[in-house]
Amino acid sequence: MNRKLITQRSFVVLAFLGASLPGIAPTADDVWFDPAGIRGSLVLCGGGGLPDVVRDEFVQLAGGKAARLVVIPTASDDDTLDEDAAEVAEIWKARGIASVTTFHTRAQDQANDPAFVEPLRKATAVWITGGKQTQIVASYSGTLVEEELHALLRRGGVIGGTSAGAACHSRVMLVRGRIHETPGLGLVPGAIIDQHFLARDRKARLLSALEQHPDLVGFGVDEGTALVIRGRSLQCLGDSTVTICLGATDRSPAVEEILKPGQRSDLTMLRRAAHARMEPAFPAAEPARVEVPRGALVIVGGGTIPVEIARRFIELAGGPDAPIVLLPTANPDPLSDDLKDQRLLREAGAKNLRVLKQRRRDEVESPSFLAELQKAKGIWFAGGRQWRFVDAYEGTKAVDAFRDVLRRGGVIGGTSAGATIQGDYLVRGSPLGNEQMTCPGYE
Repeated sequence: MNRKLITQRSFVVLAFLGASLPGIAPTADDVWFDPAGIRGSLVLCGGGGLPDVVRDEFVQLAGGKAARLVVIPTASDDDTLDEDAAEVAEIWKARGIASVTTFHTRAQDQANDPAFVEPLRKATAVWITGGKQTQIVASYSGTLVEEELHALLRRGGVIGGTSAGAACHSRVMLVRGRIHETPGLGLVPGAIIDQHFLARDRKARLLSALEQHPDLVGFGVDEGTALVIRGRSLQCLGDSTVTICLGATDRSPAVEEILKPGQRSDLTMLRRAAHARMEPAFPAAEPARVEVPRGALVIVGGGTIPVEIARRFIELAGGPDAPIVLLPTANPDPLSDDLKDQRLLREAGAKNLRVLKQRRRDEVESPSFLAELQKAKGIWFAGGRQWRFVDAYEGTKAVDAFRDVLRRGGVIGGTSAGATIQGDYLVRGSPLGNEQMTCPGYE
């Protein structure tokens, strides 16, 4: 076997002729998590009194004085429903919201009536009161009301609730310590929401539910506290804490993390971490041999890149006229039209360079995007944050197209994040900071 290992200053070129190619590890299955998290915002309160900081946050997300709020008091008992609805409406009006409408039914036929759900189509915000979540899902689960709640989030609105009005947001829902047979509203993907968490000592029941659904993330929200979800960002607001739980699996113990007021986490990261706990152990008992049967890898340690490294990359791609694709997606949007790596490759002589900034799944699997990869003789991964590469490409047709570049004798190169993404194990993959070396779900 002919092997060539060249070390030059701050880079390594691997041009191995052998048998197998680990390269960029493929995903275990077709599970995909939307990197954006959710559309719109959620304010999930654990019950008890709501601090001003939580109410103010909800009003701001609702649109302030221009908000059009719909209050759903369906969790209340029939004999107190009107009184509860009026009390909640007055509380929100006192925060400066001019338009507050009460919305309620116990009949699914009515919940599927387009005329009945019209207030939801005009709303910028919905608040679901506490009581019995079974009454909420009995009326609205699987109905047009549920569809309109999801539509409100997609257009950037906010949905909030307290106690039962928060617990009903997840699809898997706990009632009296057990998973309820009727699914919740599914407004928080991949999660179980539990309320009154510390006040009523509910950790054991949440962990039990997660053992049955280890692919889900558990959020235990205490009284006087809210979990605020905006896109993929999670934040704890209020007086107590939010407990994040991952369930035990055959090879992993349960995991618990506490968010204190003001602290943040990441929904997409946690969903990926839950799923990763169900995958085969890494590394395998007998890891694959690190061999590249065709093509070459250029692995750069970051920092200022000498032009001779870029010239070597271009040479391995086939010379100045070879089609080369630059992927700058480890950087945040908006991406510049004058990228450092773009200038470097052009200075080194690349005449046929395409920059592909697309990062959404529909974009990176589009015929035009894949066509550029299919004709490329070289692909360059720019530096930035590693997790953005994972969010953009993992589990998509683009990964096979990357591998095909090597199979036809081309070259894949990259610097910093664009170097580590080439390994079988990804370090510094956490969306929360580059000083965290390991991050389940982004490994």
